[in-house]
Amino acid sequence: MSFSISPAEYNQFKQKLEQYSGIMLGDNKEYLITSRLRRLLESENLANLTELIAGMDRNLKLKELVVDAMTTNETLWFRDDHPFKIFREKLLPELAKSNRPLKIWSAACSTGQEPYSLSIIIEEFKKSNPGVLKHDVKIVATDISPSALEIAKEGVYPQLALKRGMGDVHLRQYFTQQADDEWKINDDIKRRIEFKNLNLQTNYNMLGKFDLVFCRNVLIYFSADFKQDILKRIHATLNPNGYLFVGASESVNNLNDFYKMEQFNPGIAYQVK
Repeated sequence: MSFSISPAEYNQFKQKLEQYSGIMLGDNKEYLITSRLRRLLESENLANLTELIAGMDRNLKLKELVVDAMTTNETLWFRDDHPFKIFREKLLPELAKSNRPLKIWSAACSTGQEPYSLSIIIEEFKKSNPGVLKHDVKIVATDISPSALEIAKEGVYPQLALKRGMGDVHLRQYFTQQADDEWKINDDIKRRIEFKNLNLQTNYNMLGKFDLVFCRNVLIYFSADFKQDILKRIHATLNPNGYLFVGASESVNNLNDFYKMEQFNPGIAYQVK
C-alpha cells in the first residue's frame, strides 16, 4: 500500500503527534510518516492519513500505536561513554557513602540498553568494592513506546544489537547465550530495574525521588517550551545534591535557578540547586 500526504494532512498530523507525545516533526518529513505508518494503515483498513488522524481522537489504542510507530528507538550500550564514566568513577563512589538506598531514573530508556549499562556498572562496583555499597540501587526505566519496553523487559538481544557498544568481556560476564544470534541479560543485572510505560507529558510524582536522572537523547525531539517544562519537573524529582544527565547534543539552558553545570573533564552533568 502506498499513500500520499497533502500539506494540510501533514500539518494536522504534526499537531496531533505533538499533542499526544510531545514529539515535533520538522519540515519535509512526509517520508518518515509513510515509512512508519504504512503497515498500520493497512492493518487498520484506513484509506489515508485523514482517516488515521480522525481515528486517533476516538480510539486510544490507535493513538498509542501511532505514537509507538513514530517513536525513534535509536540506542547503544554505554552510549557516549562520558556519563557512564562519570557515574562509575565519581558519582557512584560518592553516593555509596550516603549509607542509604539509592535510586536512578532512566527516562526514555528505549529498548533497555541504558538502564542495563548502568546496572552492569553497579554490579562491577559492588564486586570491586565489597561492603561499600550498603544498600542496592534501584533503577526505574521509563519509555513511551510499549514495543520498546517489551524488548527491554525481555532482555534478549540479537548479536547485531550487542555489537553496538557491548564489549566481549561484559557480554560473557553478564549475558547468557540463548541461540546462535541471541543473548539474554542475566538476572543479577535485570533484578534492580523496574520498567514502566511513561509519557513525559504526564505527572512524574508517582515515580518518587531520585539521586540521578538520565534523560538523554530525547529532548532533541521536543519544542523549547516542552524541554523547559520537562527539565523543571525532573528537578522536582531529584534529591538534594542529585544530578541530571542529558544527551551530548542537548543542554540545560535558562534554568540557573534549578541546576548548576558541573564540569568533569571530560563530560558534564547538572546538579540540582
